[in-house]
Amino acid sequence: MASHSQGIQQLLAAEKRAAELVSDAKKRKTKRLKQAKEEAVEEITSYRAERENQFQEYQKEHMGSKDDFQVKIDENTKVKLDVMTNDVNQNKDKVIKRILSLVYDISPELHENYRN
Repeated sequence: MASHSQGIQQLLAAEKRAAELVSDAKKRKTKRLKQAKEEAVEEITSYRAERENQFQEYQKEHMGSKDDFQVKIDENTKVKLDVMTNDVNQNKDKVIKRILSLVYDISPELHENYRN
């Protein structure tokens, strides 16, 4: 009987060690998964930054910078404003004369819908 209980004790001790080994393995696996996730996030971040830099370089090389576009827009706007100002100055007198003639030269007429 003593050997029987000793065998049970050995089995319980072996089961306990196996449970500890499994628990340690799970902890190591969880730790490794977290570490792999952190490494993946770092790799993604560095890759994204690298691709963003490449895009910025490509954009500067092929399309120019935002400042270049703003300068072109400002120049174009200034040219258009100068043309409009010039047109206003040239036609100002004609327009004033036309408005005054419409105001001064009134010929009274009955409206076509007026019935006697």
